[in-house]
Amino acid sequence: MENIIDSLQQFWQFTGFANCTWQHLLMICIGLGFITLGIVKHWEPLLLVPIGFGMLIGNIPLFFDPETGLGLKIGIYEENSVLNILYHGVKNGWYPPLIFLGIGAMTDFSALISQPRLILIGAAAQLGIFGAYLLSLLLGFAPNEAGAIGIIGGADGPTAIFLSSKLAPELMGAIAVSAYSYMALVPVIQKPIMLLLTTKKERLIRMNKPRTVSQTEKIIFPIIGFLCTAFIVPSGLPLLGMLFFGNLLKESGVTKRLATTASGPLIDIVTTLIGLTVGASTQADVFLTGRSALIFGLGLASFVIATTFGVLFAKFMNVFLPEGKKINPLIGNAGVSAVPDAARVSEQVGLEADPSNHLLTHAMAPNVAGVIGSAVAAGILLGFLG
Repeated sequence: MENIIDSLQQFWQFTGFANCTWQHLLMICIGLGFITLGIVKHWEPLLLVPIGFGMLIGNIPLFFDPETGLGLKIGIYEENSVLNILYHGVKNGWYPPLIFLGIGAMTDFSALISQPRLILIGAAAQLGIFGAYLLSLLLGFAPNEAGAIGIIGGADGPTAIFLSSKLAPELMGAIAVSAYSYMALVPVIQKPIMLLLTTKKERLIRMNKPRTVSQTEKIIFPIIGFLCTAFIVPSGLPLLGMLFFGNLLKESGVTKRLATTASGPLIDIVTTLIGLTVGASTQADVFLTGRSALIFGLGLASFVIATTFGVLFAKFMNVFLPEGKKINPLIGNAGVSAVPDAARVSEQVGLEADPSNHLLTHAMAPNVAGVIGSAVAAGILLGFLG
């Protein structure tokens, strides 16, 4: 009988119930919130559902004996566990370049090629990254940590993971979750800023139809784009190289199978793994800190700054443009890297002002420029702080 009781007591010690704390329950509730937003609200479900379920996985309370250092050896931070091996793709920065390969294979740069002036809006929006970097320094973060936090303003989850894995791996969970959360909240955050910074007259501006781009231009663009950006920022090579290579696979016309794989099965697999492991990395004892809360606040600030500068710069450009060639400043929000969600917000707000004024095609130009811009900004920060 004693053996049975001892066995039951030992079994109890290894259950999640015996090791549960309120912090675990709080993180599980947050994970359920992410899943709910993804399924019910359709807010970036391909990201929020894996991240939310990863939070559930990462916050199942596990047995650990601090005296002997013995545990179940299955946690994401325990070397050579299955979760830990999958997490290496995040920790060592393997997943983000693969996602950029898929993004490149899905992206049509025609809008940017036909309206190259709009790349300046994408560049202006990257000021959110450097604004958040300065704010982070003022709040006491080390320069490398501030750089990793600032990249949240680019609204690009893979770039945030890549840079934080190099500069501040201890903050990567909070940075990644913050970046993906704000990507999902693009419509909620950006619309009020856009309405606040523009007048009714500005929201009614009609832009000329972009010119047709030849296939030759589409093929040349990723080659020239890669050489120009990589020579300027060699430290951004892993992201920029894969982005433009993926686009060349798409546009060349002779590598359709490779482009289809990169833009379909490959990016789907990597997105699933990156979401699940990032979510699982938010263990209560690691994630629930004052610094994490501060990172979320700074991430929101960087996103607001990026959107603000994008819209304001479009208004600034209009000062020098003649009538008939002015830019609708509503596309300024699309300078962040959240493709195509930010461009869809431009379209939505524009249609609310004028149901016949479609801005999506124009907004895609600064939007894809933002993808390039965030990778360049990450390369700059890595070059100076790495």
